[in-house]
Amino acid sequence: MASLMNKRFLLKMLSLFSVVRGYNILMIVIAQYLASAFILAPDLPLREVFFDDNLFFLILSTATVIASGYIINNFYDSEKDLINRPKKTMLDRIVGQRTKLSVYFILNMFAVFFASYVSFKTVVFFSLYIFAIWFYSHRLKKILFVGNLVASIIAIVPFFAVFVYYRNTETVIFIHAAFLFLMIAMRELVKDLENIKGDLALNYHTIPVVYGEKWSKLFLGILFLISIIPTLLLTQKFDVGYMHYYFYASFFLLALFMLILYFSKAKWQYLILHNILKFIIVAGVFSILLIDPDTLLNRVF
Repeated sequence: MASLMNKRFLLKMLSLFSVVRGYNILMIVIAQYLASAFILAPDLPLREVFFDDNLFFLILSTATVIASGYIINNFYDSEKDLINRPKKTMLDRIVGQRTKLSVYFILNMFAVFFASYVSFKTVVFFSLYIFAIWFYSHRLKKILFVGNLVASIIAIVPFFAVFVYYRNTETVIFIHAAFLFLMIAMRELVKDLENIKGDLALNYHTIPVVYGEKWSKLFLGILFLISIIPTLLLTQKFDVGYMHYYFYASFFLLALFMLILYFSKAKWQYLILHNILKFIIVAGVFSILLIDPDTLLNRVF
């Protein structure tokens, strides 16, 4: 009996981990720390960055809010996900909707509590962030163009939080952010292509539903062309150390992405495109270490 209860508990934990996409949150935490250490505060010793209490609670608040955001998004999209991702949805549904909502409110309370350690302004910032995620999940994501734009902005807000904390206004940071924003915007549009069946069934006004696949591919092509601008600036005008290899590789992958996109029609093909963009974003997190690897050891001490 005890063994059965343990299995059920573990299964529910696995289900909750799936709902909050724990792997994504881990990547965001790593990205915030690396961006803080190597882009936003490159002159500080690493131990001052990694053991900064305020930064720790800032990132902890971000992770908690994002986890709650995935829960509320899952709550509103349960019917659509059942059509688009039936296997994952069956795992997600092991935890009941009432339990998900309870965890959602608890996580938001913890996020505000963690933010209060930093400052009152941080509490206001994360309170607005929580509201923005809820409003997006509840209403905005069904609105043409607005849903994609807001989703991309929400995804980049965690980096804006640490940017404000360090008050570093160098131009190169905004260009890094622009490249990331474009990758996320492309990924959101590919997700819409991938999930067109469920969006159509539940009357979501996404770009593929309203304009069709041909125009969606055209929009992706425009975003690709725009992404060349920050890529050229970061590799030719600014000193990003060995990270320029990442941007060259990203351009190659994006060119491959556009080639595959041209011939794509099925969901599995859009899934490949989704994973290419996801790889570019994740690789970008760890490539931050390439900005100044020669002085990495010196900054430890």
